Amino acid sequence: MNIIIATIKSWNIKNANRFKKNNKDKYNAFIITNKNDLTLEVVKKLNPKIIFFPHWSWIIPDDIFKNYTCVVFHMTDLPYGRGGSPLQNLIERGHKSTKISAIRVDGGIDTGDIFLKKHLDLYGTAEEIFIRASNIIFNEMIPEILEKKPLPQKQEGEVVEFKRRKPEQSEIHADFSLGKIYDYIRMLDAEGYPKAFIKFGNYRLEFSRSSLKNDRIIADVEIIVDGEENE
Repeated sequence: MNIIIATIKSWNIKNANRFKKNNKDKYNAFIITNKNDLTLEVVKKLNPKIIFFPHWSWIIPDDIFKNYTCVVFHMTDLPYGRGGSPLQNLIERGHKSTKISAIRVDGGIDTGDIFLKKHLDLYGTAEEIFIRASNIIFNEMIPEILEKKPLPQKQEGEVVEFKRRKPEQSEIHADFSLGKIYDYIRMLDAEGYPKAFIKFGNYRLEFSRSSLKNDRIIADVEIIVDGEENE
């Protein structure tokens, strides 16, 4: 069986390559990591039975999801949390755990039918959470979809939509509690995400690698000239 895994982020690419190697006797897995390579022409040549999107930041073309089964993985218990920045929105709302929903792409924003869901804890840094989610997706969810072929079911429950966060929303403000400061730092501490920051005169203090102990936060800080990160 031919399958495509379209993904980004180092941890997902690592897991995709491991999945391909460990399952070479079962599946011909093709890995796509560049949005320019995800075209109908390329997909037709590979002729996949199914296309998985463990983490993909771009719109999936209509001519692909209408002709092939496409499965995305969203880090909320859908239909709660449709939309952008699910991890950050969950943590900011005080959630300690969530579910990863495997859904069929239908052209809407996280509106597709659900193949299955798996539990995910939200402790640790964003990168640690993403790695944990990636392991669940590749070690449990993709194999279950391929082997058990669950029939996707309509989403049920109240729809709650999330908005994609903007970089300026990463700023830490003076009225934040210690716990909220800690959550801001950890929920943005991952590859490719804007770090939590404080403005200090002409400087910008960006935080990472935080821990909350004995009513104090210990973290790494990088001090840069404000605006330098955009140059």
